Amino acid sequence: MKAIGYQQNLPVENELSLQDIELEMPIAQGQDILVEVKAVSVNPADFKIRQTAPAPEGEYKVLGYDATGVVKSVGENVTLFKPGDKVWYAGDVTRSGSNAQYHLVDERIVGGLPTTLSYGEAAALPLTSITAWELLFDRLNVAKDDASKSILVIGAAGGVGSIMVQLLKQLTKLEIIATASRAETISWLEDLGADTIINHRNPLSEEFAAKGLANVDYVVSLNNTEQHLVEIEKVIKPQGKFGLIDDPATLDIVPFKTKAVSVHWELMFTRSIFKTDDMQKQHEILNNVANMIDKGQIKTTVGQNLGPINAANLRKAHQFLETQTAKGKVVLEGF
Repeated sequence: MKAIGYQQNLPVENELSLQDIELEMPIAQGQDILVEVKAVSVNPADFKIRQTAPAPEGEYKVLGYDATGVVKSVGENVTLFKPGDKVWYAGDVTRSGSNAQYHLVDERIVGGLPTTLSYGEAAALPLTSITAWELLFDRLNVAKDDASKSILVIGAAGGVGSIMVQLLKQLTKLEIIATASRAETISWLEDLGADTIINHRNPLSEEFAAKGLANVDYVVSLNNTEQHLVEIEKVIKPQGKFGLIDDPATLDIVPFKTKAVSVHWELMFTRSIFKTDDMQKQHEILNNVANMIDKGQIKTTVGQNLGPINAANLRKAHQFLETQTAKGKVVLEGF
C-alpha cells in the first residue's frame, strides 16, 4: 500500500523529510478496525513529531492523526463498527499514522462520519474537536448555563480555536472573547460566533481596557503561551481557570497563586496513550460533534485543500503550519 514516511528528522524543505513509500497491508485484530483512508488533515503535532521523533531503526515513521475513510475489516473484539461503515477519528500518537492508504485504529477512539460532509471537509475536524471538547468540558468544566461568565480564547483562528468558538457558541452561554491579528482571521472568527475580538499582538490587558472588557473566568491559550503568560495573569479573575495545549519551554505559574488560578493541560492523545478506562469517551465526543454538524450547528473548519495525499503535498502542509499563520485546517484528499 502507498504511504508517506521519514527516516531522518530533517527540515521540511528537504525532500527526504517526508517520502512516498510502499508498506505491507496491516491486519485488524482485537479492538482494531482497518480503515481505507479517504482524506487526512495536518496538525501542528505532525510537524513537531517530524522534527523531533526518530524513526525506528531501518524503518519509516508514518505520521498522520486526523483521518476519514471506510472500514474494510474489523478485529475479533470489535462491537462498534462493521465493514462498509464511514468513519472519522484523530488517531493515536503511539502508533503508525494515517498518512497511508490503509490504517489500523482502535474502535474506541473512532466515530461515525457526519453524513452532511465530504471526506475532505470532515477530515479537518476530529483532532481539533476532541481537543476543544476535552479542554472545555473535561478539563475546565466550563459552566455551560451561566451567562454571567466569560472566556478568552488566545489563538482562536487556528484549527482548535475555530472549533472551540463554535462549541462555545452552541453549547454554552459564555461571553466569547477571541484573539486574532489579521483582517481575514478577524472576519473568520466573527462568522464563527465570537462576541469580541482583540489583537494578541498587543498586551492583552491593554486590549481589554480599550474594549471596556471585564476580567474573564476562563482563559484558553492555544499557542505562544510563554509570550502571553504575564498578561493572562492580569486579565483572569481570582479563582479563574487557565487551560493550554501548546508546548512552552518553561511555564512559571507562581504568579497565579495570589489569584488561586487553577492550571489545566489538555492532550487529546492522553486517553489512547494510557488506554484509560474512559478511552471510549472520544468515540462519544466524535458522535456528538457529528450530530451537531448534521444539524447545521457546526461547520467544517477547512482552510485549504492541498490535493492528493502524497509526500510533496504533505511537505507543503507542514511548511505552511510551521509559519503559524493558518486559518482553519489544511486537508489532503485521495491517493
